[in-house]
Amino acid sequence: MHQTRFDQVPTSQFSSGHGFFPDEVVLQILSRLPIKSLFRSKTVCKLWCRLVSDKYFIQLYNELAVKNSMLLVEVSESSGLKSSLICVDDQKGVCEFDLGFLKDRVKVRASCNGLLCCSSIPDKGVYYVCNPMTREFKLLPKSRERNVTRFYPDGEATLVGLACNLVSQKFNVVLAGYHRTFGHRPDGTFKCMIYDSETNKWRKFITFQDDQFSHMNKNQVVFVNGALHWLTGGGCSCILVLDLEYDMWRKMSLPDELNCGMGNRFYLLELDGCLSVIQISDTWMKIWVLKDYVREEWRLVDTVSLRCIKGLVPGIFPICQTGEYVLLATHKHILVFHRKSRVWKEMYSVKNSSTLPLWYSAYAFRSTISSCH
Repeated sequence: MHQTRFDQVPTSQFSSGHGFFPDEVVLQILSRLPIKSLFRSKTVCKLWCRLVSDKYFIQLYNELAVKNSMLLVEVSESSGLKSSLICVDDQKGVCEFDLGFLKDRVKVRASCNGLLCCSSIPDKGVYYVCNPMTREFKLLPKSRERNVTRFYPDGEATLVGLACNLVSQKFNVVLAGYHRTFGHRPDGTFKCMIYDSETNKWRKFITFQDDQFSHMNKNQVVFVNGALHWLTGGGCSCILVLDLEYDMWRKMSLPDELNCGMGNRFYLLELDGCLSVIQISDTWMKIWVLKDYVREEWRLVDTVSLRCIKGLVPGIFPICQTGEYVLLATHKHILVFHRKSRVWKEMYSVKNSSTLPLWYSAYAFRSTISSCH
């Protein structure tokens, strides 16, 4: 990622004229505050109040924020009538917040660089994009396509993706799935609807696909290199790629060394801006990183023994990672594995037996000040 230099910004823009610290130091301190503390600091003076909406400061803040990947999980009762959002941060611990500011009953469908894409539960076809930390949101316009909600088989898109570009502050929402014309049998038609925040409009294109996706495959969509990526299911999977510039689907191969035999599971994540695949077997977790995106060259970067959490292995799912740690979800626990010390630690657990599995609605999350507008 391009690093912003302080000498690119006029000093007078941030200078108070009588500060105790140089402007650069003040900016570095403020850019490391949690978002809630940052917004409280707006009351200190007019300068700090303007700072939160300054493009240079937003870029600085987000450059630091993307390095700290967190786990966001929707803790829901099995009835689905009541839920809360839990954010698990390896550095700051656990905090809880809600999406009540949307004034709708929603479920999270995708997460990218601090923004969430949520769908309305009572009103199919209604989607929001929001920043839960700043409580800013945008209700997406409905498509003029009457059949946007006629995805097969249950009326909802198979794949929901969110792509947020932190530099341009532009985002896209993708709804894709198998489509059946009313009164006809499904024929493999795969419809893709793309919302563009710059034009505030939807566009669509039609292809033919025969891929299948597990629940975790649908949840774990990764935005890197200007494209969205999903892991397909069944057999030895591949990666389905949607190029947002050219509106085109293509496929990428997984590492040749992956063991596709029984008892091996694969998950698609991001690691420091690169695609990453995590393979879990009965006793090992292997982490692969796509070092060369164009040549599709994968590298094995870590092999982790799972013997000390053997009882949890069948139901454990990696959700997000950095070069320092991996956050994983089970039915009732959120665990962190620290890669340098090789230590496992429980970060969060639920006691209520009526809740849905935590991994069922867990997403990678970053606390940025990305805008929805």
